[in-house]
Amino acid sequence: MVPSRYRRRPWYRTRAYRLVRTALLAVVLVTVVSRCGAGGGAAGHGPDAVAASGSSRADGGDPAPPPRPLPRSRPTSFRVRSLGIDAAVTPLRLDRNRQLETPPVDTPKLVGWYQGGPTPGEAGTAVAVGHRDTRTGPAVFAGLAQVGPGKPIEVGRADGRTAVYSVDRVEVYDKAGFPDKEVYGPTGRPELRVITCGGLFSRRTGYTSNVVVFAHLTATR
Repeated sequence: MVPSRYRRRPWYRTRAYRLVRTALLAVVLVTVVSRCGAGGGAAGHGPDAVAASGSSRADGGDPAPPPRPLPRSRPTSFRVRSLGIDAAVTPLRLDRNRQLETPPVDTPKLVGWYQGGPTPGEAGTAVAVGHRDTRTGPAVFAGLAQVGPGKPIEVGRADGRTAVYSVDRVEVYDKAGFPDKEVYGPTGRPELRVITCGGLFSRRTGYTSNVVVFAHLTATR
């Protein structure tokens, strides 16, 4: 048997992997919702210059100790019961222009999860995106702005476990002044950002804003 100090750690648990993943996330989130909804339009400039920031809490109290982060496992389902959302999840990659893809417009009920970032329940700030609407009607995140603080977001994983996040707050940001540090910055605990289009819609320029849900991990099962 190989002594424990000489055993190779799995590639996804090495410090080098975490650093590379963080750097990649910083680049691709420049266009994290560049094609969201029927109108398009980018959300901010990405967290490429983001410094450490505090955890998001709606009540301003002392943060409760979070559950132990889960190991890496791809997401399979996304549920917000208070909004009637029970959706399958599709992984999102970078296209040839190094921009993050969005869920297929012809399957508007899918939620996209950036697979280069944290998986459900994993340490770090995970990102999920989805369409508000398409040319055929409302899409999966049509009512996202109405989710209330404290409501659970349940994300199923391929390993059979579920990461449960609680909503801290919902913000609507103008795309011209998108606060990259606030949305994408590290928080010291497993968190989730759910993003879709919002604001006013113009056929020429698309939506003017983005809806961002801030949530943090409160349970695993």
